[in-house]
Amino acid sequence: MYLLTAEEMQKVDRKAINELGIPGVVLMENAGLQVVEEIYRLIGDPKGKTVTIICGKGNNGGDGFVVARHLLNSGAEVKVLLFADVKDIAGDAKVNMNILYLMGHKVYPIVNPNSLNIVKLAVAYTDLIVDAIYGTGFKGTVPDHVGNVIEIINTSGKPTVSVDIPSGLEANSGRAFGPCIKTTSTVTFAYAKLGLVIHQGPEHVGKLTVADISIPPELVKTQKIKRFLTTPEIVRETMPVRDPESHKGTFGRVLVVGGSAGLSGAAAMASTAALRAGAGLVTLAVPASLNDLMEVKLTEVMTKPLPETGEVSISIDALPLVQEMLETTDVLALGPGITTNESTAAFVRQLLPELRKPAVIDADGLNALVGATGILESCRAPLILTPHPGEMARLLGIKTEEVQNNRVEIASNAAHKWNTVVVLKGARTVIAGPDGSLFINPTGNPGMASGGTGDVLTGIIAGLLGQGLSGLQAAVAGVYFHGLAGDLAAAEKGMLSLVAGDLLDYLPQATKDFS
Repeated sequence: MYLLTAEEMQKVDRKAINELGIPGVVLMENAGLQVVEEIYRLIGDPKGKTVTIICGKGNNGGDGFVVARHLLNSGAEVKVLLFADVKDIAGDAKVNMNILYLMGHKVYPIVNPNSLNIVKLAVAYTDLIVDAIYGTGFKGTVPDHVGNVIEIINTSGKPTVSVDIPSGLEANSGRAFGPCIKTTSTVTFAYAKLGLVIHQGPEHVGKLTVADISIPPELVKTQKIKRFLTTPEIVRETMPVRDPESHKGTFGRVLVVGGSAGLSGAAAMASTAALRAGAGLVTLAVPASLNDLMEVKLTEVMTKPLPETGEVSISIDALPLVQEMLETTDVLALGPGITTNESTAAFVRQLLPELRKPAVIDADGLNALVGATGILESCRAPLILTPHPGEMARLLGIKTEEVQNNRVEIASNAAHKWNTVVVLKGARTVIAGPDGSLFINPTGNPGMASGGTGDVLTGIIAGLLGQGLSGLQAAVAGVYFHGLAGDLAAAEKGMLSLVAGDLLDYLPQATKDFS
């Protein structure tokens, strides 16, 4: 599903109107009808019910006027409140407002302090509220009088439908810098807007519906947009069909290099996840002292002991052995549980420049590169980096808060600079490719904020890489499956008690409809 900025959507609208000759009033009519359909889904037949529509003076308000007309025709009692004087309404919005007047229906301006009482009265005796105040061009903070109305709406307990975007939310940044509608349902038109799915967007939009308003899809294709919300359809298109005559070697040999004293679980979960994701053969290489433990713990995963440090972490002396193992390996997963021991970090820094196989780098594999990210720029192997915000901040030498405030830009810039796929983990994980592609992942939940879930993700991505997916495809699908497994686990067990091992248990259910 494409994700557009407000400016990109405006270009598409202009092309539809100016180049294809689709009148703006037709697009407005189609938009209003789609909102009416959502109202039917929320409250059923509106006949005999009361709907309050609060409009701004722009095209978003014009959509609201269309909604009002169709609800009146359906037998609903409709109250239309307007944040403007009627003489300020122009263009297609004025056309639709005038139709209401010709139908004998009044529009109530709410432009003075006493208007707040009109809003309170209307909201108190309504079955549903339509938010048609601001559209995707809104930026900044709403005026105080609008903020007061938004507060009334948000505390009313009444179902609310937002037209295109919740009023008060920025379409590009996903930020609400002041009062913002927290809606039951958002009906956005033609294509989803980036701000609906990042930062504060998801907590304001409610149920998101992307509604067709008759804009031909070719118009967005000409914009060469590479920004997407991951959908089941996108994931399904990337998954290979399994040949009946295939064998275990067909689906990839994955080498997981990880573990240390006290952190063996990270390596175990990553290697098990690679198998659960469909890899044919998985070998876990661990410090020698942990090998016997892993032999007992892991039945399906092969193990290999590596030279270790006095702290039972991987030693620089392991480098020749790992390089030899990579000759018969398709994919490397590096980092889970390896620690920041200096000898271990040196192992990582010397391994990567010589690497020729696709690799997923996570956890302390990333921390080993702090101050040495030039290695990434010169590395010739396809890499997928999976940092959480703190790890990304350390790699870039900035504060975690800066990463969190600019997740899309940070991930995109890093992917381009380092020529890697970057998976910036967290709520709405961002997956960025070096070619400018960007995916926002919709699956997952706060219950997954638990130790070890990142190690599971590393293994899933590595397992998908082994089956022939590109780095970007494996990252997009892997993050989607990872979050979906978490959602399935949370639905069954609740979020409070969710642990990383639950994701391994629910991963087969998450992937079963995609193979």
